[in-house]
Amino acid sequence: MERRTEEVGPQGLASALMASGALGTDWLNAYRAVPRALFVPDRIWPGTPDGTRQTALVDRRTDPIDWLTAVYEDRPLTTQWDDGEHEGDGLGTRPSSSNSQPRMVFGMLGDLDVEEGHRVLEIGTGTGWNAALLAHRAGAKNVVSIEYDPAVAAGARQNLAEFGAEEPLVVVGDGREGFADRAPYDRVIATCSVGEVPSAWIEQTATGGVIVAPWGPLYGGEAIVRLVVGEDGHARGRFTRSSAFMRLRQQRADLPAHETYMRGQAWPADGVRSATLIPPSDVGGWVEQFAIGLHVHDAWWSVERYDDGSYTLWTYGLDGESWASIDWEPGESEFVVYQSGPRRLWDETEAAYRWWNGRSRPGFERFGLTVGPRSTVAWLDSESCPVPGAEWVR
Repeated sequence: MERRTEEVGPQGLASALMASGALGTDWLNAYRAVPRALFVPDRIWPGTPDGTRQTALVDRRTDPIDWLTAVYEDRPLTTQWDDGEHEGDGLGTRPSSSNSQPRMVFGMLGDLDVEEGHRVLEIGTGTGWNAALLAHRAGAKNVVSIEYDPAVAAGARQNLAEFGAEEPLVVVGDGREGFADRAPYDRVIATCSVGEVPSAWIEQTATGGVIVAPWGPLYGGEAIVRLVVGEDGHARGRFTRSSAFMRLRQQRADLPAHETYMRGQAWPADGVRSATLIPPSDVGGWVEQFAIGLHVHDAWWSVERYDDGSYTLWTYGLDGESWASIDWEPGESEFVVYQSGPRRLWDETEAAYRWWNGRSRPGFERFGLTVGPRSTVAWLDSESCPVPGAEWVR
């Protein structure tokens, strides 16, 4: 059944966001004053509701109703692929810029707790919608937004100019370095994910100031962390909600190809066979990946699926030598594992999973992060309970 045109629009999205708890009365005026549609280009690839995949192109020039429907649904909208190198109407290889999911936008703005007069630094301008919302709340002269991609920054500046209100400062630069010229900031927000919170963000934030950013380990899983900067130069705080953002470009990992690990041999090559009672599906959830990634550093996974419904979960180490495979077949209760290289990656994964499972399967909100000048430490429930092995030295 086709959706009626009158159902498409900002009020319907506002109602949905308020019902979900993402949009409160404190941000409702900004939502109404800064229409999302003014910050969305003609060509978009709407995301799935969970934000992990993209659907087919919607072009405003040929499908204006579908475009408007997508804009006022609670979905992320990919606006650029492959750092601008992608051409054509199909999906690209990797999304590289977007207009974020409204539920996430207002959830993070709620975490940020920004007030009029606060000095705000945004990392990742994108289409400029979030910067405009911040400018409406804090005052445009108090907002700086950094965008690495010059073309994306130009598009955001155009959107902000056409919006007609006073414009925040949009800077082309490396977001890791912040923008010292306007520091210190009361609030810092990132619209791209990081595996390491840059030192400059903390150094440029006033004592008692807040940093809100998507954070996640290389292995997988990600959540929004809300950090408060202390007098000791450390930023500490809890995770607030699940997230799935594009990685800060300078923190993208260079992942070796599968063939690197096989070294010209057919699987299982020199892999050592064992078995496990933990099905690979048990380690695939978003929070499970996050918890595993806190323990299993410098590793990631992929899935190879087969026509009969079975699949192989592969785990690889950044060393280019360590790998593990585990086969899932329908109806089986024991699963074949092969491991090779200096690390036993499935053993590490299983141990991390058992740690998480043995602590009543904590959600993101029970985890926290302390970021200092020399290291980052993840903890469970309180800073006095660090996650074993979850420390990253700068």
